[in-house]
Amino acid sequence: MFNLRWLAFFFLCSVLSYSQELPEKSFTVKYITEEITLDGALDDYVWGLAEAADDFWEYFPVDSLPAREQTEIKMLYDDTNLYIGITVYTAGSDYAIQSLRRDFRAGNSDNITLLFDTFNDANNAFLFGINPYGVRREGLVSGGGLNLRGFTISWDVKWKGESRIYDGYYTSELVIPLTSFKFREGETKWRFNSYRFDTQSNEQSTWVRIPQNQNIYGLTFMGEMRFEKPLGKSRTPLALIPYVAAGTFNDRENSDQQNSFSVGGDAKVSIGNSMNLDVTILR
Repeated sequence: MFNLRWLAFFFLCSVLSYSQELPEKSFTVKYITEEITLDGALDDYVWGLAEAADDFWEYFPVDSLPAREQTEIKMLYDDTNLYIGITVYTAGSDYAIQSLRRDFRAGNSDNITLLFDTFNDANNAFLFGINPYGVRREGLVSGGGLNLRGFTISWDVKWKGESRIYDGYYTSELVIPLTSFKFREGETKWRFNSYRFDTQSNEQSTWVRIPQNQNIYGLTFMGEMRFEKPLGKSRTPLALIPYVAAGTFNDRENSDQQNSFSVGGDAKVSIGNSMNLDVTILR
């Protein structure tokens, strides 16, 4: 027991020492009133006004060097959405894509993931990811991301994303409704980090440097995204899907014909960070 306590003590000290050696990374998320065209190309002039989260660090194969293939992430927001423009530099265009299905697994394929700790508690985070072909995934991280039990991609929310492939890099453009997040009214900053898998260079990298003895999606090591003006009140997302159904039955033997007509809809209401209430109405 004595040895285990000392080992835990030295591990905690090493983590604290590691984090103190690194300057805190941050960038400003500017407020805009202009419209952005979602097409995967970062050619809207407002992207030129945005600050970049860049200077990524290697996580694998080593965790002590700047990433060989760099990444730039820019963010803007208005009263409704968070806009994200990403430029991912690569050694070529031979991308590994394991699946084109929504909520793909990140390992063994090219993609980038964003983590948002909206309550600044290093305990819970919202996760959004995209690959070079514009396939999206979203999920939740809990328990600080210390193990796989705190990682799930079963959470779903409506958002948009597109990607474009160029010579030596690809770009991704994301539009995430602010209703997708939970946060305090008047919040001015969120903790943020991003991690990326690059199969061509056999490299994994993160915006904020993370030691390999920590999970790449762990929430201990994160920087800050600072909003140009305070956020409004967090609103609960509500999705409505109406439908109309009509049918006819014709019994030729008994000369009987019956018609049916019905209307209804499905509603999806978010309850907390990880639960949705699904309601179906028939008439």
